[in-house]
Amino acid sequence: MNDQHDILLNRARELARPLKDKEHENDVLKIVEFQLGGEIYGLELDHILEVYPLRKLTPMPGVPSFVKGIINVRGHIVSVIDLRIFFEMNCQELTDSTSVIILQSKNMEFGILADAIIGIDTIAKKEIMPSLPTLSGIRADFLKGVSKERLVILDGAKLLADTRLIVDEEVV
Repeated sequence: MNDQHDILLNRARELARPLKDKEHENDVLKIVEFQLGGEIYGLELDHILEVYPLRKLTPMPGVPSFVKGIINVRGHIVSVIDLRIFFEMNCQELTDSTSVIILQSKNMEFGILADAIIGIDTIAKKEIMPSLPTLSGIRADFLKGVSKERLVILDGAKLLADTRLIVDEEVV
């Protein structure tokens, strides 16, 4: 009974927070930072369903080279994409620290490989710069911005909506 009271009290406090604090939440991006091909990237938490340690990756025949295979996440099959190949970067071997960041939207779900997960961070939207001149080609298509610390923030919504990442079985 006491736990229920504490939960309800905490909910009431959260709802009673001044509007300024709630507006501040809209001024920041909450991101997962990860390493990919020797570079540090970030993705908004809004597009991430979960981060899953890569245990067993089952290759799929007849798919583009950037589709590394599928994984079983508690009975749910998820396709896994290697952005290093998709972004035309140098590839590295999978290691024990390789994880899968599972992205999800209303219409799409897939995982992307991450060489290592660095952590979760909050970045003020006003501190995000549009781009770096060194980012060109396909990576620039999915760029949301770059932080002051040179963290490349990918646009998860664009990744989830891009038709180049959809494998059409009639075409393959």
